[in-house]
Amino acid sequence: MNVPAAGTASLVTGPPGVTLRNAPLGAFDGAIAAARTCYSPRVVLPAEITERQRENIGRLTFEGGHHTVYQHAHFEFGLENVSRQFVWSFLHSYPFYNSEQQSQRYVKLNEPRAFVPPLSGEAREVYERAVLDAWASYRRLAALLKDDTFRILKELRYVTPRASAERLRGIEREAEKKAIETARYVIPIGAFTAMVHTISGITLYRLWRMAESGDAPHETRLVVGAMVDAVRAHDPLFIDRIAVGPMPRDEQPEVRMPTPLAGADRFVAEFDARLEGRTSRLVDASPGAERLVADAVRAVFGLAEAELNDADAIGRVLDPAQNRYRLEAMNLSYHSPLMRALQHVQYTFAKRLSHTADSQDQRHRMVPASRPLMTMADTSAPDVVTPRLIAANPEARDEFVRAVERAWHAKHRLLALGVPLEFALYVLPNATALRFYESGPLIALVHKWTMRTCFNAQEEIYLASMDEIAQVAERHPQLGRHLGPPCVIRNGLASPRCTEGTHFCGVPVWNSFPNVERRL
Repeated sequence: MNVPAAGTASLVTGPPGVTLRNAPLGAFDGAIAAARTCYSPRVVLPAEITERQRENIGRLTFEGGHHTVYQHAHFEFGLENVSRQFVWSFLHSYPFYNSEQQSQRYVKLNEPRAFVPPLSGEAREVYERAVLDAWASYRRLAALLKDDTFRILKELRYVTPRASAERLRGIEREAEKKAIETARYVIPIGAFTAMVHTISGITLYRLWRMAESGDAPHETRLVVGAMVDAVRAHDPLFIDRIAVGPMPRDEQPEVRMPTPLAGADRFVAEFDARLEGRTSRLVDASPGAERLVADAVRAVFGLAEAELNDADAIGRVLDPAQNRYRLEAMNLSYHSPLMRALQHVQYTFAKRLSHTADSQDQRHRMVPASRPLMTMADTSAPDVVTPRLIAANPEARDEFVRAVERAWHAKHRLLALGVPLEFALYVLPNATALRFYESGPLIALVHKWTMRTCFNAQEEIYLASMDEIAQVAERHPQLGRHLGPPCVIRNGLASPRCTEGTHFCGVPVWNSFPNVERRL
């Protein structure tokens, strides 16, 4: 097999690219008009706002904490040349945004593109070499894994020796995508990404206030500062009339926490022991959850227990044969008076995912987590999640191990050269393990588990979701019996079973779920 050689590419870098793609006209006047509408017999228009109202109402609403008026204006940004570490640690670390982000699962990373912090001399050389070495390993892994994915896909697609050349080419293209999906685990978390990112006005103010927080404050200030400047150019009043600036780092409570004595090695050992071999372990749940759901359903409809028993109430809200909302591709749960009965039951899980998997897991914003500050949870030795496809291929496993060891060595060398840990972390791979606690109400978890127990879901999130629904079903069987992917939920009730169209995994999961093997 011909495997690309290392060190043949040059690193592409550059400053963050921020463009304001879409924004309302008169955003600040619109906020003041919304505030005036609260005390008016009619809707007040932005064109009616006077200078005196801008000054008085703007100051009164903001300083008094009446911030919903600044939520009506939404700003749609195009972001380029921003790192995945910045996106994970800051932009996607809270619920109030919408993003469409470039996928590393499906987009081949042909050239090394990454954020480079302000380094010089040997530190810059070490950093850039680490990024280039990682990209070389990515190319080698993609080549090593393609034969494995091609073989598995041919078996899953029931390809016979008589298969047409066109069909084989289609499966080969799919195999290449599956190979790069796994090879991306060695790409550094400093790798560039691009996205469309939309936030409200009050969220923009909050991001600017928090721009010195988190694991990537240098990059955060660059990006969020450019976002603020873009809005200022569009509507100066929205920025200049509200005196918001970054909170100094030394005033933030996070920086006052004790520092681990020897890195996070002791924490890692304790946390992993509590997982008991699982990807995700149920550590807390609402007591009497089944009874609570049934009581909530009865409360919605004014029914006594004698008129609707617990089992029937749970069936009405979770059984797709009785609740047609569950067959919808569009999540209608929060709009349904019936399904809002699932809000009162809460589950908490301890989880261990890679940086790349958690970057997708955190997009389920109604299931928030206490994710780690990597600058506080850094480990002395390589600490990664190894994809099963890599683990099953000895040559690929050896390449993966070498890539991970090189990344940790580069991090330690950068630290020895006096580089702040904030910057050194950028060279760590996507495979870097993260440990955290994640909680959510059943109404949000049902939607998440429906999406992420599908075979097309990212592997780690699939495994975590399967862990979770198994434990919920054991703890609360009347709730857990109605959980599974769309093809299982829709089986015998809606056509087609699979909602993925041409991306159907090829496996009749509905015949044996949850006792089904996911091979790829």
